[in-house]
Amino acid sequence: MNEEYDVIVLGTGLTECILSGIMSVNGKKVLHMDRNSYYGGESASITPLEDLYKRFNIPGSPPASMGRGRDWNVDLIPKFLMANGQLVKMLLYTEVTRYLDFKVTEGSFVYKGGKIYKVPSTEAEALASSLMGLFEKRRFRKFLVYVANFDEKDSRTFEGIDPRKTTMRDVYKKFDLGQDVIDFTGHALALYRTDDYLDQPCYETINRIKLYSDSLARYGKSPYLYPLYGLGELPQGFARLSAIYGGTYMLNKPIEEIIVKDGQVIGVKSEGEIARCKQLICDPSYVKDRVKKVGQVIRVICILSHPIKNTNDANSCQIIIPQNQVNRKSDIYVCMISSAHNVAAQGKYIAIVSTTVETKEPEKEIRPALELLEPIEQQFVSINDLYIPTDLGTESQIFISRTYDATTHFETTCDDIKDIYKRMMGSEFDFEEMKRKKNDIYGED
Repeated sequence: MNEEYDVIVLGTGLTECILSGIMSVNGKKVLHMDRNSYYGGESASITPLEDLYKRFNIPGSPPASMGRGRDWNVDLIPKFLMANGQLVKMLLYTEVTRYLDFKVTEGSFVYKGGKIYKVPSTEAEALASSLMGLFEKRRFRKFLVYVANFDEKDSRTFEGIDPRKTTMRDVYKKFDLGQDVIDFTGHALALYRTDDYLDQPCYETINRIKLYSDSLARYGKSPYLYPLYGLGELPQGFARLSAIYGGTYMLNKPIEEIIVKDGQVIGVKSEGEIARCKQLICDPSYVKDRVKKVGQVIRVICILSHPIKNTNDANSCQIIIPQNQVNRKSDIYVCMISSAHNVAAQGKYIAIVSTTVETKEPEKEIRPALELLEPIEQQFVSINDLYIPTDLGTESQIFISRTYDATTHFETTCDDIKDIYKRMMGSEFDFEEMKRKKNDIYGED
């Protein structure tokens, strides 16, 4: 360990593992350490089930009805992958897909007036949906066609809208869309958590809806993918990538000190030894003095013995409860997976509810979601602080990831990865370049 490295990474959360993989592929000498004995940090999958009970201080052991403990892999942070999103591109370009198997999530649903409805995202679905009346359907169909044809390089597709200036609120007005349709378009298609986007230029929202439609077009049932054996497989896949390119991994390493000289990181001390480095990547838990708390997320892991009502008995789905429907500022999400994904015992389902905390009684805030899941066999509640870095690393060369937010996909995590990459390397992250670098070593297919 008493060596010089280009980059030391602390924590094996997904953000850290992807960055360590990318840095290794870029020819950097990487040392990756974690104080825990398992991969994944905050984004781990816990197995066997007994460990989940211990982690949440639930007395006794799981009842026999839960099946074998080792059949469970329970994510602490629930997220799906957008089929055409940034994380899938990173997985494909780095060929980490060779270590993983994915299944398409069976449906995406949205909550309206106490009931759940399938999210319409194609013209045919929109016309068949009971979410809207007949005239509303026609207007929504026109809007979907507009979005599908929209091309930022071709101003003829703008139809009088300036994508960099016209707000999304005005675009909805142009198509005369009602509040319910706006709710599910913004929250279930564009996947915004709040309504702040309405007064921002429409360009970003249109691209988000395109991402949803393109992702949906890839597999048909829904735009979301989920890895067999749980999300904990993702950081491990990138860790393997890093190891192939010479990265060194050490779990169970207590970090005693991050050594800074003249305002810049020069190394990390662990068990009396010092590893030197030029740059450091870590999660907020390793540098409490360089981050600030910006809120909290509540997550409730629920074990069920039945699929969720009104989802056509789907073995996996996402439900979005738009904030307007429950008088909140931010949406509530439900991610449901099951034994079909090798994460639960036969005939069992795991539904995870998450949202940004807004009041002093977070457990009351998620009640509308829990009501959709009843009866619930066992629940595990966690409330996590959200941290963002106060030190961007320009001087110190310490690059800190953000805490995982309440969204149920990885797009915001990938934005954070690209942002850290740019600050570290001084250039934009380029997917194509990753591909070329890999081909230099593996050769073309």
